[in-house]
Amino acid sequence: MRILIVEDDFTSRRLLQKMLSEFGDCDVAVNGKEAVEAFSLAHRDRRPYTLVCLDIMMPEMDGQQVLKTMRQMEKELGLSCKDEVRVIMTTALDSPRDVVEAYYRGGCSEYLVKPIEKKKLVEKLYECKVLP
Repeated sequence: MRILIVEDDFTSRRLLQKMLSEFGDCDVAVNGKEAVEAFSLAHRDRRPYTLVCLDIMMPEMDGQQVLKTMRQMEKELGLSCKDEVRVIMTTALDSPRDVVEAYYRGGCSEYLVKPIEKKKLVEKLYECKVLP
């Protein structure tokens, strides 16, 4: 499984890498612009990501916009819903507005509020069918 971790905070990024490295190869992006570039390159190389853990508050481009951009790219590639990357939003924001934006306008698979615990993260991996 290929995983993209998009997180501008060093500590959060390292923590997610440590938690997810047992499930697959982890790449990192430190801002939204890097995330979109990595996502695009992965598709161009025919090695798309299975999972993206995406922070909402980031420089360059916020996570909500990154998610919408990724979904638009998938649509342009002709991918069906079942072939879309699974996206877990990881954020300190627990507002209903952000949750609605992520699920209904962005198409995220799951939503986790920081601090992230490994047990909850693994549960989300099963819920969004990244793990069998």
